[in-house]
Amino acid sequence: MAIIEGKEFLLGCDPEVFVVDSNGVFVSAHGLIPGTKTDPMKVENGMVQVDGMALEFGVDPSATKEEFVYRVKNVLGQLRDMLPRGYDISLSSIARFSPEVIAAQPEEALELGCDPDYNAYTGSKNARPTLPDPCLRSAGGHIHIGWGSKLPVLEQQHLDACSALAVEMDYFIGAASLKWDKDVLRRTIYGAAGAFRPKPYGMEYRSASNQWLQSEELIGFVYDSTILAITNLMQNNSIGAKNLPFFKGAVSLPAFSILNTGWVSLGEAIFDSLNKQVSNV
Repeated sequence: MAIIEGKEFLLGCDPEVFVVDSNGVFVSAHGLIPGTKTDPMKVENGMVQVDGMALEFGVDPSATKEEFVYRVKNVLGQLRDMLPRGYDISLSSIARFSPEVIAAQPEEALELGCDPDYNAYTGSKNARPTLPDPCLRSAGGHIHIGWGSKLPVLEQQHLDACSALAVEMDYFIGAASLKWDKDVLRRTIYGAAGAFRPKPYGMEYRSASNQWLQSEELIGFVYDSTILAITNLMQNNSIGAKNLPFFKGAVSLPAFSILNTGWVSLGEAIFDSLNKQVSNV
């Protein structure tokens, strides 16, 4: 278990993935497997469910990097095995469905969003997403961080703690993710900097896409870098909201600006720096 400044932390996640047919064409996941938002299907090491036109899986709270990596791979594998023959999982963060597929969906499959999330920089609830194209859908790779139970979700003290951690995560995960996730379109729908949802056990960081599922190394990086973010915050060394110097000081920007503008070269520099740190842990 990660114990930081005397407090125990657990990590989980609930990424979304799309389904493709044998020709690689996106199809709706509605009705393909058991499990819904209100009644997810329990599986070994986690759960699975349909989420609109996508699939979602979650892993049990993990105390170590090894546990987290194994559970993510294991539950994703179980989800893939549950699909009917001729279908497979796509780890794309964006899917464009045909108008015919969209027209055939029931109302619950077309619904966007669920409970509101928050902007760590304004303290306000984010608006429900609007689509630039009704055939477009996006997939998140949300990270859950737990440090308690029965926490007062809507009390300002808890919201402030979640906001501070989300800001830090924008550096350690959000901006760094530009190394492996260069898609700008998804962030116009979901995934803007500082997106979080307070939870009775802690918080959910919602700015990341599902692209860190692409390799075991990235899954491990997400765990390690999240622990670094928590450690920095707990030790009062927060850098998430600070202006960071780049190009020998010629450019100075906070992490949220790098993430929201999709400045890939700066995100890659952050990732490379963090990857050296976690490799030496």
